[in-house]
Amino acid sequence: MKNNNILILAPHTDDGELGVGGTISRFIEEGANVYYAAFSTAEQSVPEGFEKDVLKTEVKNATARLGIKPENLFIYGYEVRKLNYFRQPILEEMVRLKRELKPDLVFMPSLHDIHQDHSTIAQEGLRAFKTTNILGYELIWNNLSFDTTSFVRLEERHLISKYNALQEYKSQARKDYMSKDFVFSLARSRGVQIGCEYAEAFEVVRMIF
Repeated sequence: MKNNNILILAPHTDDGELGVGGTISRFIEEGANVYYAAFSTAEQSVPEGFEKDVLKTEVKNATARLGIKPENLFIYGYEVRKLNYFRQPILEEMVRLKRELKPDLVFMPSLHDIHQDHSTIAQEGLRAFKTTNILGYELIWNNLSFDTTSFVRLEERHLISKYNALQEYKSQARKDYMSKDFVFSLARSRGVQIGCEYAEAFEVVRMIF
């Protein structure tokens, strides 16, 4: 199965790196063309002491650390925690991305993700890309359940790349899931499931052969 064009759907800046960062690093290393669409820069949730648009800068730096080309990054300005109010324009933008990018594989939040913005992107993503291969990524603090039905084997260098990308999010540094221990321990746990040192796990939403 070819995965030449890969699209990451991130409700907020940093979701893509958290859920797929190691996999992005590996696929770019192998020559894939990776696109990243972030639907909210969460200006209303930025901690005090930071510029309101800081996450726009941080996602540019983080995705560059993973090897994503600047022209492959799409940043939208939908208001955090209110993406469900903009379902139709979000869906229409996804349809445009599908038409123009022609992705072979789409990564999006799990359909079981309970965050309202993540749920919106997952549901509209399934509508827009229903004829495309789709994998749901895990953000375990938002998943009451998660089916580990697909895995990507990773090397330590891919996890280092993921962690270095997350380090660009200075405004989010206090969150537990940004820590090196968390990034590596989750990847090690997923690796144990398939008999390798590190991995990222995904839910199969759509798989077309």
